[in-house]
Amino acid sequence: MKIKIIPCLQDNYSYLIIDEKKNIACVVDPSESEPVIKYLENNKIHLKFILNTHHHYDHVGGNQKLKEKYGACVIGFKGDKDRIPEIDTLVDNQETWKYEDFEAKVVHIPGHTLGHIFFYFKKQKSVFTGDTLFSLGCGKIFEGTYSQMFNSLKKLKELPYDTKIFCGHEYTMQNSKFCIAHDGNNQNLINKIKEIEKKLHNNLPTVPSTIKEELECNIFLRADNLKTFSKLRDLKDNF
Repeated sequence: MKIKIIPCLQDNYSYLIIDEKKNIACVVDPSESEPVIKYLENNKIHLKFILNTHHHYDHVGGNQKLKEKYGACVIGFKGDKDRIPEIDTLVDNQETWKYEDFEAKVVHIPGHTLGHIFFYFKKQKSVFTGDTLFSLGCGKIFEGTYSQMFNSLKKLKELPYDTKIFCGHEYTMQNSKFCIAHDGNNQNLINKIKEIEKKLHNNLPTVPSTIKEELECNIFLRADNLKTFSKLRDLKDNF
């Protein structure tokens, strides 16, 4: 099983999870259809499923065209059934979704939106976090509460340390500036920023990160209580 990062729009990432034996794939959060179609056609891969972490347009914008072209099944949270376009299969919190060798645990993580979920592919040691957890950051709280977001991040913190984090945007460099401003003596963070700079200089994505790296470097995951987290989130909104 292979995970291919597909840059979309200005700074979004969609992800193809590819079963190389059968040449079939799932796509996570297709912002737009064209870059996904281009990769699928060039590599003769058939798209079977579209997995949406939440309903925002820059995560579901490609649903309709991809479904029309490939007959792919759209999977999303049952609480967002009226907001995710073309949705076919409704999944719930703590449910395991499975098709042949694709298998993911679905966990409800409200905060950014009320219907946000993550998909945890345990066998691939990979989690698709949408706009809840970024490398060195977390999502803005649009619909939920500080408490919901804090508790949602706690669920991610409980995943194994070596879990790879595939998030919705290339925000890492900007996020790093906020982290270092408030955690300037963190040597792990200083080292990670050097790696980020190197990757961006070589036009490479800064994702995936890992749970271990984020626990060491991401100031939002290092906040150990709701009050501290809420203050940091407010500071970041005005950074």
